[in-house]
Amino acid sequence: MLLNQLFDRENNTETLECRYIWAVGSLAAKLPVGQTVAERYRIVAPQIWLDERPDCVPDFPEDIPAKILPYLRLCPQQLHVPQVYGFCQIQAEGEAEEVLLLENAPIDGTGNLYPTLVQSWAEAAPIRQAYWLWQTLTLWRVLEEQGVTASLLDPDNLRVQGWRLWLQEVRSGNVQHTLKDLAYHWSSWIASSSNVIAEPVSQLCQRMRDGENLDAIAASLNRLLLQLAAQQPLRLDIAGNTDSGPLRSHNEDTCYPTASDLEEADEDRLLPHLAVLCDGVGGHEGGEVASQTAVKSVVLQVKNFWKQLQNESEVLSPEIVQNHLAAIVRVTNNTIAHQNDSQERTANQRMGTTLVLAWQLPQTVTSSTGARFRNAHELYLLSVGDSRAYWLTREYCQRLTVDDDVATREVRFGRGFYRQALQRTDAGALTQAIGTRDGDLLHPSLQRFIVEEDGILLLCSDGLSDNDWVEKSWRHIAPEVMEGNLSPEEAVNAWIQLANEKNGHDNTSVVAMVCRVTPPRPKELEVLESQQQAGEMGYPESDLSESSKALLYGQSVDVDPESARRRRRRPTGRPLAIAAGVLLTLLLSAIVFGIAYTQLRDNSDSARPQPRDEEMMR
Repeated sequence: MLLNQLFDRENNTETLECRYIWAVGSLAAKLPVGQTVAERYRIVAPQIWLDERPDCVPDFPEDIPAKILPYLRLCPQQLHVPQVYGFCQIQAEGEAEEVLLLENAPIDGTGNLYPTLVQSWAEAAPIRQAYWLWQTLTLWRVLEEQGVTASLLDPDNLRVQGWRLWLQEVRSGNVQHTLKDLAYHWSSWIASSSNVIAEPVSQLCQRMRDGENLDAIAASLNRLLLQLAAQQPLRLDIAGNTDSGPLRSHNEDTCYPTASDLEEADEDRLLPHLAVLCDGVGGHEGGEVASQTAVKSVVLQVKNFWKQLQNESEVLSPEIVQNHLAAIVRVTNNTIAHQNDSQERTANQRMGTTLVLAWQLPQTVTSSTGARFRNAHELYLLSVGDSRAYWLTREYCQRLTVDDDVATREVRFGRGFYRQALQRTDAGALTQAIGTRDGDLLHPSLQRFIVEEDGILLLCSDGLSDNDWVEKSWRHIAPEVMEGNLSPEEAVNAWIQLANEKNGHDNTSVVAMVCRVTPPRPKELEVLESQQQAGEMGYPESDLSESSKALLYGQSVDVDPESARRRRRRPTGRPLAIAAGVLLTLLLSAIVFGIAYTQLRDNSDSARPQPRDEEMMR
């Protein structure tokens, strides 16, 4: 009933947003708006084409041009980099050219380019300006490997969708660029910024011009970014659920937290900051065991890591946190892999699972004035397999993860184009999963985001994401959640109901973490008060402090000097503590696995490999 109410408002609920394409090159720019190209593409704006036959495979050259390879190798950066859609032979003004067509370009749902960074800069808050700078710096390292850092040095090529920095094209340039070139552009951007950004970034620009290395610049910029972010309030709410679906008698999905997890005492205050979702592979018994073991093992290890972090006097860098998360996943992987080996499971009999993990890590940050803030707004995301993560707001849906499947692998290795690879019969087969091989062969995708706007972090298995049902449904659900008309639990159940009705061929799991940095709306106040009285809100800050206003809006206020004297540095003994923690969690993971396996083995039916399991194990 709830699902029908949400979708009754529009009749085009099963229509994906129009497939707008960016046509690269000066010849494409000469074609008039309104013309139809190749009896397929309608030009709706200069260099913006609408594919009116999206079900047909685009044209591709027999050999991959060398200039196209950076697009393919940057496939993991789809959040920031457009991807090759196809090619089209055109003629205009006596010229003929094979035009490169790009999908996942910074074009909105109505066929307009998103604004440039320069156009949006002056109206953006300091935290967002710092976040854009951070993204340019992290992208610099990746683009430098492909020789395309020139992509970051053309102001018209940098588009923004909210917090997200998005390249319009990939450009190689004819010279080798350095951080000095990036510093030149940063200097021009910050000319209209408040002193909160202008002064520290100006110092960074001078260090870049002096030849300081990227790692040192990144560390300083990260410190500034976290200091700005931490002074916003942050309220989290979370819900999760899993369902076997209408066609399956068993459920190989597992997620955390579910309603039962939220009802239990959370002495470690890990909730609502952690979300984990797994989709098991390897048949009935194996898939269930692998997914449940992975979730329990990961949650246990993150709890142990979080306990250690609370003894830290300094903020850990993104690299250190990501390395520990990768180690946690490898411990989990090897626990399941060892059980596969001990049971002599081979090929498609080996149990495994996908994994997507999101951790909003509330590290304490100390500002330059000595004020301490309890949450740096960092959001770490790790994924293996094809379970996905999305960021949803009232205005947009952003897919944060890239599937580990055969089609994506072919693109990453520069062996083919994505739309071509999708025609393979094994295009959707997994190329890696937790537990199927040794941990040294596992390459999880790791990302760090900053929560600086209201939104929903959505984790889901392919029971929902198949056939683009997140992209088709978010407009009906996400705004209702953000307006307070729909609870996270109701949203999760609506998505599961949608998956069962529209896909229905698989199990479905959904976890929704609702993040708010704006003051609560009237509808939320009563709920917040009850949660705070019950001790359920880990960080119940709802109003901006005076120092927060100073950093966010450039206002000048005095900071109580007493706050600076409250800081205490504590010895950490980090290497020994971390090493002991990993050994302990490895032993505990084995125990967790044994309990889960025994319980499920006693209650399971005979093992039945599923089609996707067979493809992944080839």
